[in-house]
Amino acid sequence: MAKHYFKNDYSEGCHPSILTALAETNLAQQDGYGDDDYSQESKALIRSAIDQPDATVHFVSGGTQANLLVASAALRPYESLIAADTGHVSVHETGAVEATGHKIETVPSSDGKLHPESIAHLLKQAGDVHSTQPKMVYISNATELGTLYSKAELTVLSSFCRENGLYLFMDGARLPVALTGRGNDLGLAEIARLVDVFYIGGTKNGALLGEAIIITHPAIKAGFAFNVKQRGAMLAKGRLLGLQFLCLLRNDLFLQLAQRANDLAGKIADEIRALGFPFLVEPATNQLFPILPNAVIRELETACAFYIWKPLDEERAAIRLVTSWATSEEACDAFIALLRHIAKKSLN
Repeated sequence: MAKHYFKNDYSEGCHPSILTALAETNLAQQDGYGDDDYSQESKALIRSAIDQPDATVHFVSGGTQANLLVASAALRPYESLIAADTGHVSVHETGAVEATGHKIETVPSSDGKLHPESIAHLLKQAGDVHSTQPKMVYISNATELGTLYSKAELTVLSSFCRENGLYLFMDGARLPVALTGRGNDLGLAEIARLVDVFYIGGTKNGALLGEAIIITHPAIKAGFAFNVKQRGAMLAKGRLLGLQFLCLLRNDLFLQLAQRANDLAGKIADEIRALGFPFLVEPATNQLFPILPNAVIRELETACAFYIWKPLDEERAAIRLVTSWATSEEACDAFIALLRHIAKKSLN
C-alpha cells in the first residue's frame, strides 16, 4: 500500500489548468527565449502586481538555478553572500553559489531568519584586502523552517542593508505560501519595495517547474539576461515557463493553491498541538516541524512518508511534514487518525 506522502511540495506534476493550457497552445507558434506572448503577458502581470513598471522579470527552471544566477550576476569575484546556517544556499545546493566563485558567510539562526544584529559583525571585515567582502544578504520567505518575515522585520533588515551598501535578495521558492501564511502582513508590492531582487516560486506551488526572478535594483538588472544565457538557463522554449506563470497569475491561482496547502498543514498542526506535542518552530505555513518521541515516529513511518529533520536527544526528534496544493484531505485525515491512535495507545 502506498504511504501518505508528506516529504515535500513538488512531487506532483502540475495543476490541471496548466496541463490544459499547454495542450491547447501546443501547436501555436511563438518566438523563443522568452519573447513569446505568454511570457510577455506574465511579466506585465507581475510588474502590475508589484507596482514596479521598470522591474525586469526572468523565468528560469528552478530555485538553485535562480540563486546561483543572482549571486553570479550581482557580485564581484571577491564579494560574498551572507545567509542563515539553515539557508537553502548553505545546505541544500551542493555548493552551487560557491561554484560561481562566491563564499557564503553563514550565521546561526534558530528560526531560519536573519536580523541586523546577527550579521553586523561580518561587516567588520569590509575594506580588509585579506578578507572576502560581504555584499549580498540572502533570506528565504517562507524560510526553510516554514517561518515568515514580518513587515517590521523586513523593513528593518532592508534599511540596514541599504545603509551598509548591501543587496537584499529574497529566495521566494515558497513565497506563495508565505503570502498566505498565518499572520503574514506583507504583500508583493511591499516586498518588491524592500528587497533588491526576489523570485516567485512555481515549482513548489502548482507548476511543472519554474521560478520568476524579479529585479528592481538597477545594478543587478544590468546585463542579467547575458548571465542567464551564458549559464544555460535561457530556454529556447521559454513559452513553457511563461505560459505556466500566466496560468498561476491569472485570478491569483498561485495564492489559492498556496492557501490550500497552508490550510491542510494548519489542520494537522492543530491536532498535533491538541495532542500535546510541541513544535521546533511555531507553524505558519505548509511546513510543520513537530517534536515527537522516536517510538511515535517509527510507528508513523509505517503509513506515512516524511523526513526526520533533527534528532533532539535519545528519545525525541523533530520531523518535517509538508503539504502541497495537491495533498488530499484523506491523507491528512489518515495522518491525524494514526497519530491519535498512537498517542492514545501510549497513554494506556
